[in-house]
Formats: sequence, structure tokens, C-alpha cells
Amino acid sequence: LSAGVCCCCAALRPRYKRLVDNIFPEDPKDGLVKADMEKLTFYAVSAPEKLDRIGAYLAERLSRDVVRHRYGYVLIAMEALDQLLMACHSQSIKPFVESFLHMVAKLLESGEPKLQVLGTNSFVKFANIEEDTPSYHRRYDFFVSRFSAMCHSCDQDPEVQTEIRIAGIRGIQGVVRKTVNDELRATIWEPQHMDKIVPSLLFNMQKIEDIDSRTGPQSSPTRGVKEENPSVLAENCFRELLGRATYGNMNNAVRPVFAHLDHHKLWDPNEFAVSCFKIIMYSIQAQYSHHVIQEILGHLDVRKRDSPRVRAGIIQVLLEAVAIAAKGSIGPTVLEVFNTLLKHLRISVDLELGDRRSSAGSATLSTSSKESDERIVQNAIIQTIGFFGSNLPDYQRSEIMMFIMSKVPVLGTTSQTLDPSHLGDLGTRRIQIMLLRSLLMVTSGYKATTISNALPAPFLDPLLSPSLMEDSELRQLVLEILHNLIDRHDNRAKLRGIRIIPDVSDLKIKRDKISRQDVSFMKKHGQQLYRHIYLGCKEEDNVQKNFELLFTSLALTTIELANEEVVIDLIRLAIALQDIAIINEDNLPMFNRCGVMALVAAYLNFLSQMIAVPAFCQHVSKVVETRSVEASYFLPETIFKDKCDLPKSLEKDQTDLFFLTNKIAESLGGSGYSVERLSVPYVPQVTDEDRLSRRKSIVDTVSLQVDILPGNSTEDKVDNTEEITFEALKKAIDNNGLEEQEKEKRRLVIEKFQKAPFEEIAAQCETKANLLHDRLAQILELTIRPPPSPSGTMTITAGHAHYHSVPVYEMKFPDLCVY
Repeated sequence: LSAGVCCCCAALRPRYKRLVDNIFPEDPKDGLVKADMEKLTFYAVSAPEKLDRIGAYLAERLSRDVVRHRYGYVLIAMEALDQLLMACHSQSIKPFVESFLHMVAKLLESGEPKLQVLGTNSFVKFANIEEDTPSYHRRYDFFVSRFSAMCHSCDQDPEVQTEIRIAGIRGIQGVVRKTVNDELRATIWEPQHMDKIVPSLLFNMQKIEDIDSRTGPQSSPTRGVKEENPSVLAENCFRELLGRATYGNMNNAVRPVFAHLDHHKLWDPNEFAVSCFKIIMYSIQAQYSHHVIQEILGHLDVRKRDSPRVRAGIIQVLLEAVAIAAKGSIGPTVLEVFNTLLKHLRISVDLELGDRRSSAGSATLSTSSKESDERIVQNAIIQTIGFFGSNLPDYQRSEIMMFIMSKVPVLGTTSQTLDPSHLGDLGTRRIQIMLLRSLLMVTSGYKATTISNALPAPFLDPLLSPSLMEDSELRQLVLEILHNLIDRHDNRAKLRGIRIIPDVSDLKIKRDKISRQDVSFMKKHGQQLYRHIYLGCKEEDNVQKNFELLFTSLALTTIELANEEVVIDLIRLAIALQDIAIINEDNLPMFNRCGVMALVAAYLNFLSQMIAVPAFCQHVSKVVETRSVEASYFLPETIFKDKCDLPKSLEKDQTDLFFLTNKIAESLGGSGYSVERLSVPYVPQVTDEDRLSRRKSIVDTVSLQVDILPGNSTEDKVDNTEEITFEALKKAIDNNGLEEQEKEKRRLVIEKFQKAPFEEIAAQCETKANLLHDRLAQILELTIRPPPSPSGTMTITAGHAHYHSVPVYEMKFPDLCVY
């Protein structure tokens, strides 16, 4: 009877339960009953409204079997669920999925590794199924947490540990794929999820033995490697995660990386950190690169008080990220990158100087070690600035050059972030050297179409500032920067090393015809370049490298910017440099004097062959030959040797050892050069900064004189000269509120004479002379008297106007601007 009752009860059970029960054999080792599974699948497809009940009943059985440790039936239940999922695609599958996820959760919660792996495999199969309609209520918070925990498995059995970690990584990969394909994919990018997913992947990626083999674009390892190596699988999952990130959630995916590296102290050494960010930069979409750079800059600000090696590690990561981003889109972060790096350069210098002050008088090993660590930070910053700048397009690079130059502490100017008043002399010099080294790297390889684009006035003026000439290393950096910008045909390597070049044609110098823009630039700013070279030769701390760079500067100016007028100016400059060594008003050491003489010889030898005037070449060659016999210390091959016998004095009357102006003028005049200006000695222009600088001014006072010269008459002549100085002019003008106007007026007049072309000055002087002629004629018409005696008359010569004998009167013309 009881058997009959049981059979009757079984017959009364719902059909879906009977179908589900039939798929389970009496012995779980026999596996799923395939015939009954086909019946269950056909029933579920024919009656999709029963799917939720089928799923619930399967979940009930599976939970009971898990509790009773009947793992064979658990495997059968999960296999049945997987087949039903793959076969059924309808609206009614949504409730079934909930039952399925509940069963997967039960398996993941169990402490049995095999069940955890089984649940993970089922979830991965489910993640690959594309549902017809989105689910607006389903969340995967539990699965994110559980899979992340599995990624950190520490099972004592290494094989089991690896198996669980692989399952956790594959589960995370399934969650990412499922949520990204879902309409509600934004939920996975929430910080609470990313803070679990990203560190779990990075934890497994740390086990990579050969980091560099996978830091490039994503490779395609074999399936066997993927399954067996958690690090490879984690890296691929990490790449896939980043590749799916969009504009709005990029930062949420990157920030946990910083937290992981900080927590595990992976900035020093930073090999793994560099590897991570290379993967990030190669995996994300190119237009989002600037987000990552911004995050690195922000983290650098957060860790600005950490140890130097940690900061250096972050900066090196930034360098690698910038190197990849520079090949694509960098976005609006260009100036932000440089501004932040310059700020940290200042912080590093402050910390270095602070440590040095605090340890003054007690030289400890730890202090010197910390200073060297700060130098590592500074070098990393410079390298990053240079590499970033050198990869920018020209229009952006010119802006960066201006930006960096505006931060260089220069006497008489201040900048927003680098105020020299708070640095002291040593700090200011350190900042200047660091920034100029950065600028040198940025300008490397820069090719401007015109020199005015490469050296605009706001950039050139501070670069050639006397404040940057007080140190030998600073002068070297400035000259090297000028070489980068002036050398547009890569001739600098051919000119390396100061020497007497026997045949310049062997160098195969590349050059183009001088453009109008370059001619205009030399008319406006040529005097600044000449002045910088002139003053650079007068420095007592010059070494061989300084003279080599000065020679290269003169040679590059000749190649790139010299027309006939500039050639004359350069010769005047060379003769003035020779006079520095001969006259020695600055009391230079004998080595410096001989170095200047060698510089002049090397340059005039180069210039004479470049302009190819035979008589000029002959004069230069004759002087060089004479020096090689009688005074070899005047030649670069001798004076710059390690051991060179220096003369005790230089005799001014040894004219055969010097380059003579009259001989040069004679040789060039015969070849059509306008040599009138060669007779005018070169005098460097005076700047306002000379008066502010701590260095000795070139010109202590400036006075202007107008000489009234006697004419050629048979009568006695009277030499009457009226000296008009600044004091005399100030007395002649009303002093009420006009001092500043007069000062500005004088500055403009001096600047005009220094920078304006010679022809323009001559034309203006002639105009002023004509004006003076007309004014005097008007006065003479009103006050004409016969001269009392021949001795009381004189002839006034001004410009091209000649005036007849007139009485001598004391006349003042305060309204005339006298040059």
C-alpha cells in the first residue's frame, strides 16, 4: 500500500519536477541521463513559462546536495543548468537566471575548491550568453567580492592555490564581459567594485617573471599558457578591462592602481609600476591618454613629501606614460605636465638645500645620500620634460620653450612659481641649471622655418641675460640651446671641437640662401648675439668647452644667418675679441687671453674659407703660419693641450701675429664688400640689466657730445666744443615731473642707435642736420651782425650741410633732440 501511495504521489507531482528528477541517475558516477535531459530541454523550450520553476527546483536540489556533500549530484545539476541556459532564449529566462545565479553563489560560498571552480565555470558560460533584453534589477556585487577574494587565495597546496586564483580571475573576466554588454554596465565601474577588481588583478600580475616581455601592445598567448599561468590571465583580463573603459569611468579604473602600488611599496623599485602603466597606456583608447597622465600628476602631488626615490619612481612612470601618449593625443594637459614638473623640481631643490643647511658642519653619510637621491629626482624630472617636449609638434614646442624660459630665475624678473628671492644664490643657480638643462632637451631636434620663430624676443632676451653668464656651466647651457635653435641643417656635429680647419669644403657644410626674415632678425637682434659672445669671452672661469661652444656659435651664425653686412659685423667682433686679449683691460689670466686668440684664429680661418675671398684667406693663413712657428700658444691645437707652456706677457708690437683691420679691409674691399664700418671698433650694446646686475657694467656712464669742428678757411680757426651730458640736458628741461619721461627718451635713443640699421641712422642724422640748417637760417635772418674780427668766426659742419661764417653766440635749442 505504501509503495502504491508513493507511486501515486509521484504521479501527482508536477511534470517539470518529474522531468528534473529523471535526469539524476541512481549512481552519480553514471553522469547526466542524456535522454531525460533532452526531454527536459524540449519541455523548457515548449513551455518557457515553466523555466523559473525548473530553475527554482534545481536550485533546491543543488542546495540540499551541497549541504549533504553529494558532489556528484551537484555536478549533474550544474551541467543541466548550463544546457538549459544555452538552449533557452526568451523573456521568461530572466527568473531562471536568478535561480541559476543563486546556485552559482552557493557553490562559490562553499569551502570546497572543486565546487568553487565549478561555479566559476558555469558563471563564465553564462557571461558569454547575450540576452535579448537588458536586466534592470540584477546586480553582481556578490560575485565581484567573491571572485576578488578567490584571486588572493593562499591555500597551502600550490596547485589548489593556482587553480582557485585562475578561477577567480576568470570569474572577474566574466563579470566584466557580462556587465559591459549589459545596458547597466556603468555599475561595474563604480569605485567600490574597481577597488576590488583592479588590486586583485595586479596582485596576480606581480608574479610575472619576465615583465618586459609583455609591456608592449597585447600579444596572443596560447590557450595552454592562459589556463596555467594566473599572471598571464590576470594581465589579459586587465587589458580587456581597460580597453572597455570610457571617458566617464577611466579614472575609476586607474586610481586603484595607485592605491595598490602605495600599499605594497612598489614605487621603489618601480619595475612593476612601470610595467603596469605601460599596459594601461597601450590598452586604453588613445584619446583618453591624458586622463592617465593627469592621475599620475595628481598622485605625484599627493606624494610630494615622500622619500626622493618614491618620487623618482613616480616621475619615471610619468616619463613612460608620456612617451606613449606623445605618439597620439595628449589633450589639454601639456602645460599642466610641465607646470607640475617644474613645481616638483623647485620642491626637490628646496629639500636638497634644506638638508644641506640643516647638516652644515656635520657631514653625515645619510645627508649626502639624501642629496644624491634628490639629484635622482631632479634628473628624472629633466628627462621627462625633455622627452615630452621633444615629442611635441613644433607649434606646441615653441610654447613650451617660452613657458620654461619664463620660469628661469633671472635678475630683475620674477615668475609665479620660481621666485629667486626665496631661493638664495645657490638655490637660484641650481634652478637655473635644472631648467636650462630641461630647455636644452626640449630644443633638441627643433627645426624652425625662420630664426625669428625659434628665437622670439620674449625668449631671446632672458636667455641672453647677464644673469645667466655668472657661471661657466650656465653659459655652456645657453650656448648649447642657441646651437639647437640656430642649427637648422645639422652642421653642428661637423664643427665639434675648436681647431684650425685646413679645408672647410671637406666638412660638406649644408646651407641655404639667407631669407628676408633672417636678415630682419639679425638687424633687430644681431647685436644681442654679438654681445653675448663678446662678454662670454671675457669670463675668467672659461674652460676649453666654453671656447669650443663659442667657436661653434660663431660658425653656426656664419652658416645660417650671415649676409655681407653680418660678415662685416662678425669680423668687427673677432677683432674686438683679439683686442680683449692684447689690451687686457679686464686682467684676464694668460690662459684665457691665449684661448681668446686661438678662438679668433680658428673662427677667421673658418670665415675666410666660407666667404672665399682669396686675399682674406691669404692674410689669415699667413698669420696662422706665423703663429705656428713663433707663438703656437695662440692656436687651439696647442693652447688646449693638457700641458702647454704659456707666455709671460703678450707684446703689442708683434703685428705679424695679429689679424690686422687694415689688411682685412683691403682684402674685402677688393671683392666688393662695404668695409667702411670695419674702421669703427665694435662696442657691445648696453642693456638696462647691466645697471641692475651685480657684474661690472660695460659702460659706467653714457654721454653724448656734439662737436662744432673748425672749417677750412684762411682765417684763424676757433676750436669750440660744447659738451652735452645727461646733467646738462636735465638742467635745460623743466624738472617738474619730467624726469621719468627724459629717462625713457634717452633709453629709446640709445636703443635705436644700438639696434637700428646703419643706413637708417645715417638717413635720420641727415634729416636732423637739414632741420638744424633751417632753424639756424631763421635765426640768422633775425640777428645778422658783421663779425667783430676774423678770430670771432667759425664754420659749423653738421652732417652734409655747410654753414658760412657767423658770429659766435651762446645758443641753446632745448626742443631739438641731439644725437
